[in-house]
Amino acid sequence: MFGRKLNRRRCEIPLALSLSTLLCVNPALAQSETDPQAPPPAKNSDQKRATVSKAKPMSPNMSINLVNLLVKRGALSEEEAQGLIKQAEDEAYVSRQATKDAAAKASEAAKAATAAASAAEPRGARHVTYVPEIVKQQLREQIKQEVMEKAKNENWASPGLYPEWAERIHVYGDLRGRYQGSFYPQGNDPSGTPNFNQINTGSPYDNSPVSSNPYYYPTYNSDQNRQQYLLRARLGLAADLTNGFAAGFRFATGQSNSPVSTNQTLGATGGNFSKYSLWLDRAFLSYKPFDDATFYLGRFDNPFWSPTDIVWSKELGFDGAAVQVKHDVGDDFTPFAVLGAFPIYNTDLNAGINLGVNNGQPSKFKNTDKWLFGVQVGFFREINPETAVRFGVAYYDFDNVQGKYSDLCSVLNASDACNTDLTRPSFAQKGNTYRTLRNIESTASNTYGTTSQFQYFGLASEYRPLVVSAQADFTHFNPAHIILDGEYVTNTAFDRSLLRTVAVNNIGSGTSTKSGVFNGGNQGWLGRLTVGDKEIKQLWDWNVHAGYKYLESDATVDAFADADFGLGGSNLQGYFLGGNLGLSQNVAASLRWMSAKNIAGAPYAVDVVQLDVNAKF
Repeated sequence: MFGRKLNRRRCEIPLALSLSTLLCVNPALAQSETDPQAPPPAKNSDQKRATVSKAKPMSPNMSINLVNLLVKRGALSEEEAQGLIKQAEDEAYVSRQATKDAAAKASEAAKAATAAASAAEPRGARHVTYVPEIVKQQLREQIKQEVMEKAKNENWASPGLYPEWAERIHVYGDLRGRYQGSFYPQGNDPSGTPNFNQINTGSPYDNSPVSSNPYYYPTYNSDQNRQQYLLRARLGLAADLTNGFAAGFRFATGQSNSPVSTNQTLGATGGNFSKYSLWLDRAFLSYKPFDDATFYLGRFDNPFWSPTDIVWSKELGFDGAAVQVKHDVGDDFTPFAVLGAFPIYNTDLNAGINLGVNNGQPSKFKNTDKWLFGVQVGFFREINPETAVRFGVAYYDFDNVQGKYSDLCSVLNASDACNTDLTRPSFAQKGNTYRTLRNIESTASNTYGTTSQFQYFGLASEYRPLVVSAQADFTHFNPAHIILDGEYVTNTAFDRSLLRTVAVNNIGSGTSTKSGVFNGGNQGWLGRLTVGDKEIKQLWDWNVHAGYKYLESDATVDAFADADFGLGGSNLQGYFLGGNLGLSQNVAASLRWMSAKNIAGAPYAVDVVQLDVNAKF
């Protein structure tokens, strides 16, 4: 790199920049250039002595002076010279540090030897400390090696570099600002959709005949347009722990502990510019023993491949354990499989609620732990350089999520409990079919079932959805992609005959009363077309998309579905369209319009528009 011809001789200048190496040029020339008092070469006694450029003052370091002269004569470029000088200064610093440490250790050793000798010999004896030169040399080499090792590990001999352990830690995050408008057309049921989540996470609802008029239910808004500004901020850390192990965690904003949204509505949670909450959104340990398998434990991203959000919200985190396996078969075919187990709800170790002796129930309830088990198999296939497809089939079992009708129990007020209260969902959006949970005894205390009917509600159906997912990616117009996404879901545990007898919602059409016939369902599908860049990373990257979504009431658990379409949940159908545009590197804007309406139950429709600016780092 640094080879140059001087006086018709080739000279290689190493990075160490030792003076002896630099003097591999013509000795006479080197002497005359480095020492202005030296006589000129004998071969040309009339030759004028070289002078150093006034633009480069003389340095007390002869090597640096020589480099400057080589630059002046064109033997080295400025960039090469600066690199050599910097390297020389770095090594000189390390050498000085080693020498200083060696001298200090030698001095300490000498003092220790003197003290030991003084203690052993008669008083009045005098000693002259002598450390053999070979010992001094050994100390210098040992200390130099220690200093060099420390310099290498901490990178203080090579400014601008990080220690090795720091290079295995990656900090990442994103910040999103959103305008959201929710617009309700005329014709919606003014009573709105029942908000069972509000009932089940608070005090039980008095379901006595006088109070159970639909207008008394807590409901979701269905007729007042809303405009909101939303903020989402997330900050995470991923660490490579070596030997296949890795760990990560992420904090995120969120107006509540909702599993499907990290949005914070500005002006909410107290208002008056109150501070907002920060939640632990991810925390996991992973192990990759070889390239084809990865194990996860903790709270992590969705391990199952899902090209749409018809079953799983894109922001949903999974608690539990999972393993992903894949294997390349040839250059264009990769089968994969995913297996996982996830606790949805874990009963308190004290196993329930103290009931007292008024209603004759046992003092503790049986545990009601709820689990999700899932398995998925599929493949990725590159048909040709311009066409790739991915296909997967998944089966999920939501264990113990169905609400159970209680034993006969006496309820006198809202604080009383029954033995199946804990089978109600701890979080829900809207759309699923519900049933009452409490088998309340009719007594004179409740006017024989006409008053004090404090009730909780549970999911009426079991859920074991089968999901088929597919994606085709066409790059014939590279760099633009044409991507087709599709997903179909059916709840294999759906029992229409059971739901007809117990359902308290999704009844008839245009009414939320119990008169009429249950008209919920167990299927759903989504189709989407995307054109443009597959990812938005650079300035002017772009894509547009359009699609249609149809998700019946009990095709899947509404708690974990998308939170934006129809303002969340199931029992919705309608179209959506939008686009994304890169504003800078890792900064993008997006616009979406989603028009949704109910499939079953009371009339409900909403149009949602979202304008986002998202920055990643």
